Amino acid sequence: MKSDSIDALLLPMYQKMFLIRQYEKRIYFLFLEGKMPGTIHQSMGQEATAVGMLFGLDHDDYMVSTHRPAAHSLAKGVPLKDMMAEMFAKKAGCCKAKGGAMHTGDIRVGAIPAIAIVGGNIPIAAGIGLSLKMQKRGKVVVSFFGDGATNEGAFHEGLNGAAIWDLPVIFACENNLYGASTPIHMTCKLPNLADRAAAYGIPGETVDGNDVLAVYEAGQRAIKHAREGGGPTLLELKTYRLCGHSRNDACGYRGKDEEQAWKEKDPILLARNRLLSDDIVGEAELDEIERNILAEIDEAVTYAQACDDPVPEDALTDVYYEGGN
Repeated sequence: MKSDSIDALLLPMYQKMFLIRQYEKRIYFLFLEGKMPGTIHQSMGQEATAVGMLFGLDHDDYMVSTHRPAAHSLAKGVPLKDMMAEMFAKKAGCCKAKGGAMHTGDIRVGAIPAIAIVGGNIPIAAGIGLSLKMQKRGKVVVSFFGDGATNEGAFHEGLNGAAIWDLPVIFACENNLYGASTPIHMTCKLPNLADRAAAYGIPGETVDGNDVLAVYEAGQRAIKHAREGGGPTLLELKTYRLCGHSRNDACGYRGKDEEQAWKEKDPILLARNRLLSDDIVGEAELDEIERNILAEIDEAVTYAQACDDPVPEDALTDVYYEGGN
């Protein structure tokens, strides 16, 4: 196995991406079987943006997410069993059964519980960045959002505030080409959304969001820039969701040729092929790694199903903070 270049990072990144993909596949079928409450907005096909962007963060750096948070939460370090328990609405869930699929997170690993309002986390990230700067902690926050959010007022407020105060925020736009069912080219004339950074006097960069190493390298540049006091960066991570906007979306607004072209650029397929072609790991070893991850997911499902359900009195907790330690 190679260990003398960035390729040495590819195997652990692949393991995390594979875990995210298989986790999302499993909960999809569990929802179809009626075993889970609520709904889901999945990110299959976008795993490289989450893993590449967050792989270089410290444990006590922060991340804020969207209504599509599973990949971000798992990539930031929210335990798999805690995520699965949340999906089953169990007390052991990462948000004690009060968040569900659109609000996963765990402050203990720097994952702020996800905010489902489109663009809603962007000014919050600026606020976190202001706090980090005032505390002089040398920490950063990553804000994930989709292409549709770049037309929201919160996007402009958040970027402008972060820019004028040189806040340590990395704005990571996951451009999957569609805001729900609306193509981004119908709502924005710019071919590259990263060009919007110029309006705020901050760096902007467009990246192949399906290349996990390219995302990682761009993320590292932006993180270094923020840690050193240089202020925010807008990264546009061009990617594609291989599933619908939500579990009830049949994607009738997308052409089959387009979908097939992006399936061939599946970030997990690309990473797996590179691992094998560059002789970073052998196929037998990789197969064993994948089997172990599938077993880990099986274990998480069994664990979550056996966890205690919340009781009515639990609705009264975590509602109002009265101060103190």
